[in-house]
Amino acid sequence: MDSPIDQASTDANHPEGAAGGPNERQRELSRYGIDALEDDPELRAIANFAAKLCETPSASVTIVEQSRQRFLARHGIDGRETPRSVSFCAHAMQGRDLFVVPDTTKDPRFTDNPLVTGELGVRFYAGAPLVTADGTELGALCVIDTAPRPEGLTELQADGLRVLARSAVRRFVNEREALRSREDARERTRMLELVLDSVPGIAWSADEKLTFDFFNARWGEVTGTKPPRTIEEWRDFIHPDDFEGTQTALERASDTKKVFSDELRLRMSDGSYRWVLSRAVPIQSADGSWRWVGTIIDIDDAHRLSENRDLLARELSHRIKNIFAVMSSLITLSARRDPQLRAFAQEMTDKIAALGRAHEFVAPTGINDERSLHGLLRQIFAPYCDAEQDRVIVSGENPAIHARSATPLALVFHELATNSAKYGVLSRDEGEVDVAISLTDSKTLEIVWREPGVAPIGEEGEGFGSRLLRMSVEGQLQGTIAREWNDDGLVVTLDLSLPVLAG
Repeated sequence: MDSPIDQASTDANHPEGAAGGPNERQRELSRYGIDALEDDPELRAIANFAAKLCETPSASVTIVEQSRQRFLARHGIDGRETPRSVSFCAHAMQGRDLFVVPDTTKDPRFTDNPLVTGELGVRFYAGAPLVTADGTELGALCVIDTAPRPEGLTELQADGLRVLARSAVRRFVNEREALRSREDARERTRMLELVLDSVPGIAWSADEKLTFDFFNARWGEVTGTKPPRTIEEWRDFIHPDDFEGTQTALERASDTKKVFSDELRLRMSDGSYRWVLSRAVPIQSADGSWRWVGTIIDIDDAHRLSENRDLLARELSHRIKNIFAVMSSLITLSARRDPQLRAFAQEMTDKIAALGRAHEFVAPTGINDERSLHGLLRQIFAPYCDAEQDRVIVSGENPAIHARSATPLALVFHELATNSAKYGVLSRDEGEVDVAISLTDSKTLEIVWREPGVAPIGEEGEGFGSRLLRMSVEGQLQGTIAREWNDDGLVVTLDLSLPVLAG
């Protein structure tokens, strides 16, 4: 049956189609992804059921184009298209209900149609228009018989054909929406790639197994070569001293699904290396899979500036320690000339030593030491501890502290420890001082110093030590200090501002 359809004459009745030229009609249909729906299983099922419902040997879901009609899904028809000039469906799609021709030989519009007079011998036709909600005429769902049917379709068959036609239209509309979504996604991807290609850094992405599948144009500009696909291929681009550490950090981040961040040296197109900051974040898709998106930013100038600054800071720190040593020596020499100054000199050299320990704690060392409150207190209390026993027990919160906070903190706890060594627990062979650190709210840190069994010291007015404590706490740390004696001994409570401690 295919040759009569494929080779039918174009001289028969040619119904007018939708307004507009060939290009406009083609654009109108292209929005529905017609080519992708040829032999579509859902449309084929509709055509098969239409033939069964209407008890006809042939049925098709037909799209009417500007110069031809195409059978996207067909039952009992071998050909795939005919010229539009012989199309029954072109008539059907222009109506809003079923188009039925009970006997084609008695209808003057079709008596000379090659599909009627030729080998195919169409005698009965019924078509339901395929028209979308916005009025787009796509074609028709039709059933064909080689015998006339003066009675046409039964009511059930007619209703069923309408229902099947609406299902076919929904399939076209769904494909249009899917096509639009794919086009929107492609456009978003294109725009994103344009944006990524315009940024100064390198952008990349990888799948869950760290197979790298995207790099922006900046990669080629920087390295002069194609990008890596696997972690091992990065070896050619990362400085030998940095590769193993970077590989381990990235694999650990991949295993834990944590943010990856590392500084490393990346090889440039001229063979030199520059310091870069590489960061990546894991993103979980709706299907549960993971992807990585990352950036590589040049930080070489900042890195070298930081190295120079650290070198200068270490040199300055060394000179400050020398100044502390000179001050202690001058005080000691002065005390030798005047014995009456020895007690005062000893007190001053002890305070300078405490300041020196605080400075040593916050001084740049070239390594990334943690500057915490516990760490500072260990430095300050070191002279009062021995190998057998810690005489000062520190417990509780351990916030980070800024270098500016270290000096007043060192003076405060040096003063408390010195007084204890003179009059309190640390003046005895046994006993411990308890230092408990806790948060009273999100911005306040409470430090409680407890010395059991310490009697009040008889002082008239505020002594130098008490003034030093108050000035350090209230003036520099923006906190409060309270000292009281109870049945258990001495309790000193400090309430300090966490933001001030953190700098």
